Amino acid sequence: MSPAMTSVAPQLARAAVMANTPLKPILKSSSTLLGTRRTSDDAGLDDSSMDNPQNPRKRQRVEFDLNNIEIHEIGARSVEEIKQEVRKALDRHDQGNDEDYDMLKDTLSGKQTSYDDDEDDDTDPSLPAKRRQELKVYLVSLASFSPRLGRSCDGLIKGVLRCQWLGRDDQFAKIYVQFLAALVSAQGPRLTQVLSSIVERFVDSRPSDWAVPNYPSVSREAAQERLHVALRYILQLFPAAKSVLEHIIATKYPFHDESKRMHLAYVDNLLKLRQYCPDLRAEIMDLIISRLVKIDVEMQMDLDDMDNRLAAMVAMALKSSRENPNQDEEDSDESDTESVDSDESEDDEYTRVKTAKENIEKMDSILDALFGTYAPNFADPDSDEALEAFGDLLSEFSNLILPTIKSRHTQFLIFHFGQRSERLMDAFCGTCINIAFESQRPLILQQAASAYLASFVARGAHVPGHIVVKIFEVLGFHLDQMRTLYETSCRGPDVRRYAPFYALMQALMYIFCFRWQDLIRSVPDDVDKDDLSSYLDQEIEWEAEIKDIMRRNIYSKLNPLKVCSPSIVEQFAGLAHRFRFMYVYPLIESNKRLRLSQFSIGAYSSGGALRDLSFDMNDESWQQLGSFFPFDPYQLPVSKRWVAQDYLVWRAIPGLNPDERDDDSDEEDPVGEDEEVHEDTATDDEAAEDE
Repeated sequence: MSPAMTSVAPQLARAAVMANTPLKPILKSSSTLLGTRRTSDDAGLDDSSMDNPQNPRKRQRVEFDLNNIEIHEIGARSVEEIKQEVRKALDRHDQGNDEDYDMLKDTLSGKQTSYDDDEDDDTDPSLPAKRRQELKVYLVSLASFSPRLGRSCDGLIKGVLRCQWLGRDDQFAKIYVQFLAALVSAQGPRLTQVLSSIVERFVDSRPSDWAVPNYPSVSREAAQERLHVALRYILQLFPAAKSVLEHIIATKYPFHDESKRMHLAYVDNLLKLRQYCPDLRAEIMDLIISRLVKIDVEMQMDLDDMDNRLAAMVAMALKSSRENPNQDEEDSDESDTESVDSDESEDDEYTRVKTAKENIEKMDSILDALFGTYAPNFADPDSDEALEAFGDLLSEFSNLILPTIKSRHTQFLIFHFGQRSERLMDAFCGTCINIAFESQRPLILQQAASAYLASFVARGAHVPGHIVVKIFEVLGFHLDQMRTLYETSCRGPDVRRYAPFYALMQALMYIFCFRWQDLIRSVPDDVDKDDLSSYLDQEIEWEAEIKDIMRRNIYSKLNPLKVCSPSIVEQFAGLAHRFRFMYVYPLIESNKRLRLSQFSIGAYSSGGALRDLSFDMNDESWQQLGSFFPFDPYQLPVSKRWVAQDYLVWRAIPGLNPDERDDDSDEEDPVGEDEEVHEDTATDDEAAEDE
């Protein structure tokens, strides 16, 4: 029997009790289905009923409304015949006979090998196509038996969920989505299983991932739209699904060593989910940022462990990847199918370079997407919408980024959007100040907050001068308070005991090195503000308290110049001297004869100098403060376009150290005028700009 059209009567048992607001029919007539763009309405999803459920606390029941449904050329058999086949298979399965049940599993999983094998010269040439279309009726029929699809039918349900529905026609996709809803309605415990089957496809990004033989190709956009129509429908029908989904998207997130393609596809789908699921907006961003920070840290640690030759190889690999993106995709495909033996035989250096390159590309692409996601919220940076979005960023910064000291690029989200208005600058600076000076906070967080604040003020190109002065004064006030507290028990410099003081002192010196022009109240008439060298050896009037703050603390018993990063101390000393701000070279020279070990906290318990054989007593670097400033120049090649105009590069002052290059007898390697202030974290690109 192969009629041109089979009318399906409402004879199937309902999958569940109908909700107060009835759903639209699962299928529309062919005239409305064919040749039209698919929308949620076309998919049988009633926006009004989904957006305004009668009782949001209860899971809505779903029914197949089969009145007036017409299925064109559905197959070689009638709907009733297929329904009887499904019932027979389930009945025999309950009796322990799984032969028909196993055949049903194969059919519903979308396997089609038998369709074409039966073809011969005497067979209707349209029969294989009709049999492929029968899968739609199998789904409609199976839905009527949803109450029977409990644990005993796990294999059958797994087969249905593995069906490649994204690559079929629109009508099939609509039927499949309605089937999933009916299944969850009748079998609540299946919710996690259904949601997992959808989220698992978040990593798919190529047509081959969802292609079905003998069906027209489906574009990535169309497949993605189908995926989210299904997810949105289920979320709106079953409110409890949101909490389940939150756990699933975290567990299904690609591992850090998965391909860039998988990471980008997954993040892209999470961002789309965020658009129509406001209850999970914050959780989705927290998930993305937390995983991004892990990649960021791993990438930075890998690069720190590389010598210049390997770093150059990474740069070459990145350049080659940008010039030949198709080759990069082919390499990714090959890496997915490489054998274990091949992996073990790879050269270690090649593996390290490849891993670093892939992590950089993941970071770059995901951050580029996040910048683009947040940007519309800041179209009016003074709006409440912008402040609310920035509040979310501040939460992610405080809870995820700040505690991770090795993060290198993720924090530039807050750096970029935080400079859009003074209102947002004040919010970020206030957050850092609160964290830096709350006594109950761990010391490591207090120091990190000081470094973030100093780096933001020093590097932020859009941070106005009056905010620079205000922050400098606020930090100076807290520095004086710390000095007063610590000096009563201080016997000498000790980074372990007085770390917050030294972190704050280093932050002020760092700000001074970058923003000294903003700390000036007035200069002589012959100073040209565009010619930095014209400031040298001039009588400059500084903002009130600036000099006193620095002098009181530099010459205190805590002796910060001995403990703070030598590169920052040296640069500050040079600028302060040539600007006639302060002359600290005698103190630096006397500090060379001072041994930090005699003041270390470990010496107090024994009354003598520290004796720790695990350290080289001639190397005092472990007793000095590191030069961590998190907003060093941003170097990711694609996403740097967002922040290119946001940060100040280091500008060398011609003639600042005129005798430095002639003095080859210095004991310490000097910081040249073409180098960064903090050589430990300087970038080659920025140093090149100075030249």
